[in-house]
Amino acid sequence: MSDRTVAVLAGGLSHEREVSLRSGRRLAGALRAVGVDVREWDVDANLLERLRSDRPDAVAVALHGGEGENGAVQQVLELLDIPFVGTPSGACRRAWDKPSVKAELVRAGLSTPDWVALPHSTFRELGAQAVLDAIVGRLGLPLVLKPDQGGSALGVQVVRNAEDLPAAMVSCFAYADTVLAEQFVEGTEVAVTVVHDGDEPRALPAVEVEVPSGFYDYTSRYTPGAATFHCPARLSEQTLAQLGETALAAHTLLGMRDVSRMDAIVDADGAVHVLEMNVSPGLTDTSLLPTAVDAAGSDLATVYRALVERAAERG
Repeated sequence: MSDRTVAVLAGGLSHEREVSLRSGRRLAGALRAVGVDVREWDVDANLLERLRSDRPDAVAVALHGGEGENGAVQQVLELLDIPFVGTPSGACRRAWDKPSVKAELVRAGLSTPDWVALPHSTFRELGAQAVLDAIVGRLGLPLVLKPDQGGSALGVQVVRNAEDLPAAMVSCFAYADTVLAEQFVEGTEVAVTVVHDGDEPRALPAVEVEVPSGFYDYTSRYTPGAATFHCPARLSEQTLAQLGETALAAHTLLGMRDVSRMDAIVDADGAVHVLEMNVSPGLTDTSLLPTAVDAAGSDLATVYRALVERAAERG
């Protein structure tokens, strides 16, 4: 790997810019520590010039939200024939839209909480309160309201009382034009990372998330000490195996490549309910992927060095 040049892309202009910069810095430092020649590039108007004038052997995408996960940056890299770590652009576009992902999961026989997804225009034209009443009539309370796109729990609200729904809806519309209303499932929140750093993709140990407030929001995700992680999760061996199988099945179903993360809830009966699939898992000091890598007996540098090598060989 010492003769490989790798560009780590981070930053950008999404709501998750600061988290992305932290992920990028950590990944770049880890790769440099094992002898990789790394460039750290912010995703801005100079990116294409940099890619052409200082063409790397491979790119590692450490972008969160927006163009980094909706397939736009991946499409540009494909146009330039530059290999990159991560999911191809078409599959990124599919995974970016949460209602579409949930529909695909259901068709494949995987469980995900029941949901309704409606654009802002529907609430405006038909009357917000009438539409909210219909949603509650179908899904009941409590509900989880979230933007249909994006990550880091931005705009996500757990709503237990009907009178709190309008404010939660407004919060969602600050981040996307469509709101996803989802049945709240009581249980253990877990994340399972899938990596393809060998011959076959493998599921890393499940990380259980414990938050005193009961809701793993943006602050809990990125404030050291705000959440406690247990890895492997404190669940039965059978449930842990099911989590790994589900993550691998969803990863394959959605056409993901190299690395992904499944967020899920395990209910009191041990059933796994997929919440979201992430094509660009966080790599910060409080992120779940590094925790899973450590529990698997490896480290971030080893895993991503192998992923970078795979990407370079594809090129």
